[in-house]
Amino acid sequence: MARSYSESAAAAAQAARRPLPARSLPLRVPAAMALPRWRLLLLLLAAALLAARVPRAGAFYLPGLAPVNFCEEGRATDECKSVIELFVNRLDSVESVLPYEYTAFDFCQAPGEKRPSENLGQVLFGERIEPSPYKFTFKKEETCKSVCTKVYDTRKPEDKQKLDFLKKSMLLNYQHHWIVDNMPVTWCYEVDNNQKFCNPGFPVGCFTTEKGHQKDACVINTDFHEQDTFYIFNHVDIKIFYHVVEKEAVGVRLVAAKLEPKSFKHTHIDNPDCSGPPMGISNKANGEIKIAYTYSVSFQKEEKIKWASRWDYILESMPHTHIQWFSIMNSLVIVLFLSGMVAMIMVRTLHKDIARYNQMDSTEDAQEEFGWKLVHGDIFRPPRKGMLLSVFLGSGTQILIMTFVTLFFACLGFLSPANRGALMTCAVVLWVLLGTPAGYVAARFYKSFGGEKWKTNVLLTSFLCPGIVFADFFIMNLILWGEGSSAAIPFGTLVAILALWFCISVPLTFIGAYFGFKKNAIEHPVRTNQIPRQIPEQSFYTKPLPGIIMGGILPFGCIFIQLFFILNSIWSHQMYYMFGFLFLVFIILVITCSEATILLCYFHLCAEDYHWQWRSFLTSGFTAVYFLIYAIHYFFSKLQITGTASTILYFGYTMIMVLIFFLFTGTIGFFACFWFVTKIYSVVKVD
Repeated sequence: MARSYSESAAAAAQAARRPLPARSLPLRVPAAMALPRWRLLLLLLAAALLAARVPRAGAFYLPGLAPVNFCEEGRATDECKSVIELFVNRLDSVESVLPYEYTAFDFCQAPGEKRPSENLGQVLFGERIEPSPYKFTFKKEETCKSVCTKVYDTRKPEDKQKLDFLKKSMLLNYQHHWIVDNMPVTWCYEVDNNQKFCNPGFPVGCFTTEKGHQKDACVINTDFHEQDTFYIFNHVDIKIFYHVVEKEAVGVRLVAAKLEPKSFKHTHIDNPDCSGPPMGISNKANGEIKIAYTYSVSFQKEEKIKWASRWDYILESMPHTHIQWFSIMNSLVIVLFLSGMVAMIMVRTLHKDIARYNQMDSTEDAQEEFGWKLVHGDIFRPPRKGMLLSVFLGSGTQILIMTFVTLFFACLGFLSPANRGALMTCAVVLWVLLGTPAGYVAARFYKSFGGEKWKTNVLLTSFLCPGIVFADFFIMNLILWGEGSSAAIPFGTLVAILALWFCISVPLTFIGAYFGFKKNAIEHPVRTNQIPRQIPEQSFYTKPLPGIIMGGILPFGCIFIQLFFILNSIWSHQMYYMFGFLFLVFIILVITCSEATILLCYFHLCAEDYHWQWRSFLTSGFTAVYFLIYAIHYFFSKLQITGTASTILYFGYTMIMVLIFFLFTGTIGFFACFWFVTKIYSVVKVD
């Protein structure tokens, strides 16, 4: 997903404490369709644990990500390239949500060259990969090679505007992201305890305050000390590492590309020699300013790193898998606690209740009914706002299946960082294709609730929740357009998304709804009385609101540590590759939501409150509220985001995630409670 980088060299120690993802192995899940459910679940858990535990990656790559062979200039063939192209991506910052294209800055350009094609996921994530003027020939080393020279006259408004934009990028610590052979060019430096941190990006420059205090990356050089001055990194020393493959293979393969940013004023600006003091731009500077961009490149043979594991040095530069294991153990303790409670209810209490109820044969005994059997005539009474609940269940089912399949493919290695944009593309395509189960589930439950407005139901399923998400997304996109950010989705892509929604997802939803309404209504094990039973006065703990609030605490406790890594990958631009852990946490979340909802549902039924439908949905769905509270806490405590536009964008996109998470967890809770209620009332004798 998004790329990781430390905030600055000044914050290197803090960056070293920042958790980086553990590398996960491709999962191989055995075919176990004929196995009991609990064994299948154990196999999935074991596979996810294996993926989370092993840090190194297997040699599993998609056909589109086949290795490229390189050789010296005189030996170039169709199977072996001699020219190494360097591509540039958008620039981003931890202090702003607004990324910008490389061409938005006045850097050296490569005019006339064709941009590489981008998939849907890359466009949605704001990636804008472009060719650069940096071109290397394999094994041909260069020293202080000139790329271009930019001249600014501060008396001209257009030049002053370009220079001010460049200064603003240094003030907000914007970072370059360069790519060589589909691999990030990293800036590696030592942090605490002689550990090496490899950052897939490097800053545009740095800034010293009016008092001469060094900020951000300025601490890497003691020469950056002039007051109120911007120092631009206009030179890079690039080292490309290559690995010699088997003798029968043609050429070599690149396994790493590292650089070190530097700043030179260049003694001879027209013939750069990489000498002189740093290239500083004072706020008080007037007249003409010249900035010469240069680079040096060298090549080094590397025997230890294989092509298939060339991303490992980035992902393993600061391993923090012990934090992940703490998260998993914390979640498993909660699951075991809930499982024990549910097992005690199922095996002991429910077993005794059912045995007692089924022994009541005489009329006198029947009049002494108690507990959850008392509400058997009302337990399947249609809920209020059944239309809305059925629509939520349809959309939640769509999201639930999409999440499971996406994470499963990610664990298999199909959605690795090397396959840029694949994660988002996979999720969007799956959501579009899963309109049929959404329509089917919504129609099936709406019919069982006694609803007859099937046209309204299918239209709401197709447009309500997706419409809310799209409206929020469109408003955020307008803000990005106004700010000129590269994250703004082009008009053509918006039209394509609408076409996928209206031309594929909506018809599939109608097809699912057709089959859902065509089938008979869900048969319940007990009949519903014509006159509703009066619900007795409830104690504080069995009232709806306290139960709903308590129900979301345990599921959130299972995921909040993993949530920290996910938010880091989105807002702090850290590379996320912990799909093994994430798949395991997903399974734990499903179990926890189900068990917590069943537990509270049983207590409410024993208190003779039969309104379980909405309560079961909201009990586990309330986890999303805790997600929102945590996101607010994360914004104020972990991020340095400034600016009104960035703040609105953060909370706008957060609300989309909260809504999706609400539908996802709420649907899990409802289905678990529906199964539980159907099960217990199908085994008890009712006259």
